[in-house]
Amino acid sequence: MNPHNPSDFLTRRSFLTRGTHLASAGLLGAALGESPAVGAPSSETLVTQLYSSLNDTQKAAICFPWEHGLRQEVDNNWHITKQPIRDVLNKDQQDLVRQIFDGLHSDEYKSEVWRQFDQDNKGDGGFPSASIGLFGTPGTGKFEFVLTGRHCTRRCDGDSDAGVAFGGPIFYGHAAKSFNESPQHEGNAYWFQAKRANEVFAALDGKQREKALVTRIRKELGSETVELSGKTTGLSGIPLSDLSADQKELFQKVLADLLKPFRKADADEAMKLLEAGGLDNLHMAFSKQSDLGEDQMWDNWQIEGPSAIWVFRGAPHVHCWAHIRDKA
Repeated sequence: MNPHNPSDFLTRRSFLTRGTHLASAGLLGAALGESPAVGAPSSETLVTQLYSSLNDTQKAAICFPWEHGLRQEVDNNWHITKQPIRDVLNKDQQDLVRQIFDGLHSDEYKSEVWRQFDQDNKGDGGFPSASIGLFGTPGTGKFEFVLTGRHCTRRCDGDSDAGVAFGGPIFYGHAAKSFNESPQHEGNAYWFQAKRANEVFAALDGKQREKALVTRIRKELGSETVELSGKTTGLSGIPLSDLSADQKELFQKVLADLLKPFRKADADEAMKLLEAGGLDNLHMAFSKQSDLGEDQMWDNWQIEGPSAIWVFRGAPHVHCWAHIRDKA
């Protein structure tokens, strides 16, 4: 059974009774295993449909005011609400959550995102073990949908929070074959990003490497990990203003790979905010700490600017934290 194909949850008897509902939601093609058609509902539209389907008991478990402090929390392995979706939502509603999550990722990379999520959450029961929180009221004003689990925090807010990429801080990661991965990180869904970043380091000259190589990158401390400094100077690593044109082209490829897993709208917004903050204000740092295999293929590195932070911790396995705004 393919857990990401809603049709696998439908018996032949129940399909006809649900067909009208799925068609009206724009999901009939997905239920049949077809690729989403042009004009398929956005994740934001599906969040509104999900919210409209909730009864009072369900709302009490997963819905909060827009101003609730939990809305912008992030961590590497957590549940934003006490109950997983399997204990709160019916099968149709869980299918909608799958569609929302799926729609937040690029067509090119979503299969890898699903592979990572399935592997990392298998012991807890897979996707139904995820938890969600809904903040505000979808369809009538500001709202935000947050999905969490092991190595996963994703958001969907329809730009309710202006000037914030991804709706706020996000987390992704992967422990591909074991908790302690090898220096090659075989099978890791996100190690390609570190390989690209190390291409930048390889292109630096001796003095540039001295600036770029630091004792350690930012510590992982839950939401504190993605706090923004507002500073353009005094940040860890080498500023992009010190790079040559060729080196900056390599750095642009790093940004492209970091944004590769996400839907175009979110990737475009993130890039727009980074450019507005001044790419030359970004700093890139590589950590001497936890160099797996002592091969100087730096497992831990980060990009930081006044209103952006992207932390990639590759040892003992991959953890990635990202937060990009128009201002700190």
